[in-house]
Amino acid sequence: TQSRSSAASDVYKRQGLLSGFAIVGITMWVSYWMSDKLTNGRLHGSAIAILLGLLLSYIGGAYTGGQKGLVDIPLFAGIGLLGGAMLRDFAIVATGFGVSVEELKRAGFAGVLALFLGVFTSFIAGVAVAMAFGYTDVVSLTTIGTGAVTYIVGPVTGAAIGASSDVMALSIAAGLIKACLLYTSDAADDLLCV
Repeated sequence: TQSRSSAASDVYKRQGLLSGFAIVGITMWVSYWMSDKLTNGRLHGSAIAILLGLLLSYIGGAYTGGQKGLVDIPLFAGIGLLGGAMLRDFAIVATGFGVSVEELKRAGFAGVLALFLGVFTSFIAGVAVAMAFGYTDVVSLTTIGTGAVTYIVGPVTGAAIGASSDVMALSIAAGLIKACLLYTSDAADDLLCV
Protein backbone atom coordinates (compact mmCIF):
# COMPACT_ATOMS: atom_id res chain seq x y z
CA THR A 1 0.00 0.00 0.00
CA GLN A 2 2.92 2.34 0.62
CA SER A 3 4.13 1.92 -2.97
CA ARG A 4 0.59 2.67 -4.22
CA SER A 5 0.39 5.88 -2.20
CA SER A 6 3.86 6.85 -3.43
CA ALA A 7 2.81 6.19 -7.04
CA ALA A 8 -0.39 8.19 -6.54
CA SER A 9 1.62 11.05 -5.03
CA ASP A 10 3.94 11.02 -8.05
CA VAL A 11 0.96 11.19 -10.42
CA TYR A 12 -0.53 14.13 -8.49
CA LYS A 13 2.81 15.94 -8.64
CA ARG A 14 3.31 15.31 -12.37
CA GLN A 15 -0.29 16.22 -13.23
CA GLY A 16 -0.33 19.44 -11.21
CA LEU A 17 -3.11 21.20 -13.08
CA LEU A 18 -5.45 18.21 -12.83
CA SER A 19 -4.72 17.72 -9.14
CA GLY A 20 -5.31 21.44 -8.63
CA PHE A 21 -8.73 21.17 -10.26
CA ALA A 22 -9.51 18.14 -8.09
CA ILE A 23 -8.51 19.92 -4.89
CA VAL A 24 -10.53 23.01 -5.79
CA GLY A 25 -13.51 20.82 -6.75
CA ILE A 26 -13.38 18.96 -3.43
CA THR A 27 -13.04 22.25 -1.56
CA MET A 28 -16.08 23.67 -3.35
CA TRP A 29 -18.12 20.53 -2.67
CA VAL A 30 -17.22 20.64 1.04
CA SER A 31 -17.93 24.40 1.18
CA TYR A 32 -21.39 24.11 -0.33
CA TRP A 33 -22.14 21.12 1.90
CA MET A 34 -21.11 23.18 4.94
CA SER A 35 -23.23 26.10 3.70
CA ASP A 36 -26.28 23.87 3.36
CA LYS A 37 -25.90 21.76 6.50
CA LEU A 38 -24.21 24.11 8.99
CA THR A 39 -25.62 27.53 8.08
CA ASN A 40 -28.86 26.47 6.39
CA GLY A 41 -27.75 28.38 3.30
CA ARG A 42 -27.33 31.69 5.12
CA LEU A 43 -23.58 31.84 4.44
CA HIS A 44 -22.86 31.26 0.76
CA GLY A 45 -20.69 28.31 -0.22
CA SER A 46 -18.25 30.51 -2.14
CA ALA A 47 -17.60 32.57 1.00
CA ILE A 48 -16.84 29.40 2.95
CA ALA A 49 -14.59 28.20 0.10
CA ILE A 50 -12.58 31.42 0.27
CA LEU A 51 -12.25 31.10 4.03
CA LEU A 52 -11.08 27.49 3.62
CA GLY A 53 -8.62 28.58 0.92
CA LEU A 54 -7.15 31.27 3.16
CA LEU A 55 -6.92 28.80 6.04
CA LEU A 56 -5.22 26.15 3.88
CA SER A 57 -2.81 28.76 2.54
CA TYR A 58 -1.88 29.80 6.07
CA ILE A 59 -1.42 26.19 7.17
CA GLY A 60 0.72 25.45 4.11
CA GLY A 61 2.90 28.49 4.70
CA ALA A 62 3.29 27.73 8.40
CA TYR A 63 4.12 24.09 7.64
CA THR A 64 6.78 24.84 5.02
CA GLY A 65 7.96 28.26 6.20
CA GLY A 66 7.57 29.37 2.61
CA GLN A 67 6.15 32.39 0.86
CA LYS A 68 3.49 30.78 -1.32
CA GLY A 69 1.38 28.93 1.22
CA LEU A 70 -0.06 25.59 0.22
CA VAL A 71 1.75 25.68 -3.14
CA ASP A 72 5.06 25.13 -1.34
CA ILE A 73 3.96 21.53 -0.64
CA PRO A 74 4.75 19.58 -3.85
CA LEU A 75 1.52 17.60 -3.73
CA PHE A 76 -0.48 20.85 -3.91
CA ALA A 77 1.73 22.71 -6.39
CA GLY A 78 -0.96 22.50 -9.10
CA ILE A 79 -3.06 24.98 -7.18
CA GLY A 80 -0.45 27.59 -8.08
CA LEU A 81 -1.30 27.08 -11.75
CA LEU A 82 -4.96 27.73 -11.02
CA GLY A 83 -4.10 30.87 -9.09
CA GLY A 84 -2.02 32.27 -11.93
CA ALA A 85 -2.70 35.40 -13.92
CA MET A 86 -4.38 33.59 -16.82
CA LEU A 87 -7.26 32.12 -14.80
CA ARG A 88 -7.51 35.24 -12.62
CA ASP A 89 -7.98 37.38 -15.73
CA PHE A 90 -10.47 34.86 -17.10
CA ALA A 91 -12.53 35.18 -13.91
CA ILE A 92 -12.52 38.96 -14.20
CA VAL A 93 -13.60 38.89 -17.85
CA ALA A 94 -16.34 36.36 -17.01
CA THR A 95 -17.56 38.66 -14.22
CA GLY A 96 -17.58 41.61 -16.62
CA PHE A 97 -19.65 39.68 -19.15
CA GLY A 98 -22.20 39.01 -16.40
CA VAL A 99 -23.01 42.72 -16.16
CA SER A 100 -26.41 43.53 -17.63
CA VAL A 101 -26.66 46.98 -19.22
CA GLU A 102 -30.45 46.62 -19.24
CA GLU A 103 -30.49 46.21 -15.45
CA LEU A 104 -28.28 49.27 -15.12
CA LYS A 105 -30.69 51.27 -17.28
CA ARG A 106 -33.66 50.10 -15.19
CA ALA A 107 -31.89 51.16 -11.99
CA GLY A 108 -31.73 54.73 -13.28
CA PHE A 109 -29.86 57.57 -11.64
CA ALA A 110 -30.49 56.31 -8.12
CA GLY A 111 -28.97 52.92 -8.97
CA VAL A 112 -25.88 54.44 -10.57
CA LEU A 113 -25.44 56.82 -7.64
CA ALA A 114 -25.77 53.93 -5.19
CA LEU A 115 -23.17 51.96 -7.16
CA PHE A 116 -20.62 54.79 -7.02
CA LEU A 117 -21.34 55.58 -3.35
CA GLY A 118 -20.98 51.89 -2.49
CA VAL A 119 -17.61 51.67 -4.23
CA PHE A 120 -16.26 54.87 -2.67
CA THR A 121 -17.46 54.16 0.87
CA SER A 122 -16.14 50.59 0.76
CA PHE A 123 -12.76 51.81 -0.49
CA ILE A 124 -12.53 54.55 2.13
CA ALA A 125 -13.55 52.13 4.91
CA GLY A 126 -10.94 49.60 3.74
CA VAL A 127 -8.20 52.25 3.67
CA ALA A 128 -9.24 53.53 7.12
CA VAL A 129 -9.07 50.04 8.65
CA ALA A 130 -5.72 49.38 6.96
CA MET A 131 -4.34 52.65 8.36
CA ALA A 132 -5.70 51.77 11.81
CA PHE A 133 -3.66 48.56 11.67
CA GLY A 134 -0.47 50.40 10.73
CA TYR A 135 -0.34 50.20 6.95
CA THR A 136 0.89 53.51 5.56
CA ASP A 137 2.34 52.82 2.11
CA VAL A 138 0.20 53.63 -0.89
CA VAL A 139 0.45 50.15 -2.43
CA SER A 140 -0.88 48.40 0.68
CA LEU A 141 -3.61 50.98 1.28
CA THR A 142 -4.78 50.77 -2.33
CA THR A 143 -4.76 46.97 -2.37
CA ILE A 144 -6.65 46.60 0.90
CA GLY A 145 -9.06 49.41 -0.05
CA THR A 146 -9.92 47.81 -3.37
CA GLY A 147 -10.24 44.45 -1.62
CA ALA A 148 -12.86 46.01 0.63
CA VAL A 149 -14.78 46.98 -2.50
CA THR A 150 -14.76 43.38 -3.71
CA TYR A 151 -12.46 40.47 -3.01
CA ILE A 152 -11.82 39.96 -6.74
CA VAL A 153 -10.51 43.47 -7.40
CA GLY A 154 -8.16 43.56 -4.38
CA PRO A 155 -5.65 40.93 -5.47
CA VAL A 156 -5.84 42.04 -9.10
CA THR A 157 -4.96 45.58 -8.09
CA GLY A 158 -2.28 44.31 -5.73
CA ALA A 159 -0.68 42.20 -8.46
CA ALA A 160 -0.72 45.15 -10.86
CA ILE A 161 0.97 47.57 -8.45
CA GLY A 162 3.36 45.14 -6.76
CA ALA A 163 1.76 44.44 -3.39
CA SER A 164 3.08 41.63 -1.23
CA SER A 165 1.18 38.36 -0.99
CA ASP A 166 0.18 38.97 2.64
CA VAL A 167 -1.38 42.33 1.72
CA MET A 168 -3.26 40.68 -1.17
CA ALA A 169 -4.52 38.02 1.25
CA LEU A 170 -5.71 40.79 3.58
CA SER A 171 -7.52 42.45 0.68
CA ILE A 172 -9.36 39.20 -0.05
CA ALA A 173 -10.23 38.84 3.63
CA ALA A 174 -11.52 42.43 3.76
CA GLY A 175 -13.84 41.85 0.81
CA LEU A 176 -14.99 38.53 2.21
CA ILE A 177 -15.78 40.04 5.61
CA LYS A 178 -17.74 42.85 3.96
CA ALA A 179 -19.68 40.35 1.84
CA CYS A 180 -20.55 38.26 4.91
CA LEU A 181 -21.56 41.31 6.97
CA LEU A 182 -23.90 42.53 4.25
CA TYR A 183 -25.43 39.11 3.74
CA THR A 184 -29.08 39.35 4.79
CA SER A 185 -32.34 37.51 4.52
CA ASP A 186 -35.55 39.38 3.70
CA ALA A 187 -39.11 38.52 4.66
CA ALA A 188 -39.56 36.24 1.66
CA ASP A 189 -36.44 34.25 2.66
CA ASP A 190 -34.68 35.31 -0.53
CA LEU A 191 -30.97 35.38 0.18
CA LEU A 192 -28.90 38.30 -1.02
CA CYS A 193 -25.12 38.53 -0.93
CA VAL A 194 -23.73 41.98 -1.78
